Amino acid sequence: MPNFLDKLFAQLHRNSSRPILREIRANEFTNVTGAQLLQQIQQARSTLRRFIQPNDRVAILAANSIRWIAIDIALMAEGAVVVPLYSRQAPTELVAVMQDCQPKLLIAGDAAFSESVAQAWPLGAREPQHILFDEILRQSQTEPATPLDGSAHADAPNPRADSDLATIVYTSGTSGEPKGVCLNVGNVSFMLQRTTGRLDQLMRGSQTPDSIFHYLPLNFAASWIATLSFLSRESVITLSTDLTKLADEIRQAEPHYFLNVPTLLERVRRGVEDNIARQPLIIRSLYAKTRDAAQRKQTKSSRGLDGVWLALGEKLIFSKIKARFGPHLRALICGSAPLAPDTQSFFVMLGIRVLQVYGLTETTGICTMDNPDGVVDTGHVGPTIDGIEMKIAAEEELIVRGPNIFPGYWNREVETAAVLRDGWFHTGDQGAQNEHGNWRIIGRVKNLIILNSGHKIPPEPIEDKLAVLLPAAQHIIIVGNGRGYLCALFTGPVDQAAAQSALDQLNPDLPHYRQIRNFTILADTLGPDSGLLTAMGKLRRSAIHQHFASQIESLYAKGSDA
Repeated sequence: MPNFLDKLFAQLHRNSSRPILREIRANEFTNVTGAQLLQQIQQARSTLRRFIQPNDRVAILAANSIRWIAIDIALMAEGAVVVPLYSRQAPTELVAVMQDCQPKLLIAGDAAFSESVAQAWPLGAREPQHILFDEILRQSQTEPATPLDGSAHADAPNPRADSDLATIVYTSGTSGEPKGVCLNVGNVSFMLQRTTGRLDQLMRGSQTPDSIFHYLPLNFAASWIATLSFLSRESVITLSTDLTKLADEIRQAEPHYFLNVPTLLERVRRGVEDNIARQPLIIRSLYAKTRDAAQRKQTKSSRGLDGVWLALGEKLIFSKIKARFGPHLRALICGSAPLAPDTQSFFVMLGIRVLQVYGLTETTGICTMDNPDGVVDTGHVGPTIDGIEMKIAAEEELIVRGPNIFPGYWNREVETAAVLRDGWFHTGDQGAQNEHGNWRIIGRVKNLIILNSGHKIPPEPIEDKLAVLLPAAQHIIIVGNGRGYLCALFTGPVDQAAAQSALDQLNPDLPHYRQIRNFTILADTLGPDSGLLTAMGKLRRSAIHQHFASQIESLYAKGSDA
């Protein structure tokens, strides 16, 4: 039976004469057709055969590009196990990952990446051979690839069993300890059938190839699975090459849909609301009335003039905001971290669907996905994908089994046994399912705060409510494990009065043991280089607790734990 690589090569041959991938550089597109991508893959395979054997591990360190995709596919077609690395990660962390999995080869996008790793490598330790993209694809970047025609045919992928490893994706997670998640050919083949099926639903009725904008780093499992899904369909993928110009690039790409992390959507919302706040009173008033009308519509409690306000808001405000995403947008797809329900409602108000997904690297990217033809519930992440099982175990933990579950962590038998038990993968996430079959992620089991009274409290729902009441806060962290009550840490441009007002609104609706008794506003921010967030922006709670130990202790020094 054909695996995902066989199907991908067949699709590239079907699309041999039309553009399927492009990069935006200096406001211009650099395109490759299916045949040209196959040509790059073929060139890469010819070079790589001199360096590697099937099942060898090979690391890729580079920013997103067409050449990254070509080399990745070439490695898998040759039977290698790809280890994608994050190009913005510290060199010492990259070295630690490679010392764990011992790749035979490091393929770097440019000399700077290669040199940074070499300088950080411990003296005397075994180091992989380095080779650059330019050496793998010797053809000049300015010279177009020779198109494959009817007489020329790229080599078929090497035969691969479902149990063969395709990749080892390293994820630091919230603990900060890197673990290599092994994904096999069967995992990926199963998942691509599900993701492409959902995209077929979303694009039903379209007579043109999907237009997709893609900016998330290809070393992340969800981004990689998404890219393979796009290439397996009739699509044109526009790769971002400058994250500082995302807004301009999105307009140029004119996408039907694209994959997002909550950070971008929340940034868009804040930008719009900050801009509205600077407008004349009549615009601010119209926005407020339209927003209130939209909220009542979503809760099915509309009033008499709401339709008028919504029509005016659409004509004078919302249409201009939607225009930033181009004329073809059908939906935004969002995953990797919880999306604030208010942010999802904001996009619904604009007339833009947000389809959420939930999953982990260990589940080959996803376990759930909003169904474009079904009920999309704000604050939920959709139903379980077909072909897998998901249920709630002790402490409301979500556990999953199916063909998407990884076979284990690289060189970590103890950690593998801890999460793979009796055929089920224990996600560590807490969840609940509603009457529509859509799942909601409540929090993390390990994040449970256990007060000295014995009460167990997931912090995330409280943090989410506070985020709505205190939008100026950059991050909100609830603490209190082993204590008598909860306290909060705030970062960002928050003043004392606003923070106290938010707590005064929140606390009366909570049972006594969930109420926030004290807070502090931290001078430090949790930036990407602080070590207090994962690469995907999730809180590393243990690191935060350790870093701000004195500030936390002072919160409890002011009152009794009794």
